[in-house]
Amino acid sequence: MELGTREQAILALERRSFPGPGAKERAIREELDLSPVRYYQLLNALLDDERALAHDPVTINRLRRLRETRRTER
Repeated sequence: MELGTREQAILALERRSFPGPGAKERAIREELDLSPVRYYQLLNALLDDERALAHDPVTINRLRRLRETRRTER
């Protein structure tokens, strides 16, 4: 089973870089029609989804490393 359109769009947005503060949040609202809080909830769930890993291993592994670093800092 493959990722849905919304999940693929979330990963595509996560691969991009943004020019300044607030730009990513604006893109989340305008392009995905999601609140940033909901976006990050969905993204976090994707990090544990093997389909997401198969779809975009570089992005998923990078984000997993970041999440683990943040968890150990707490």
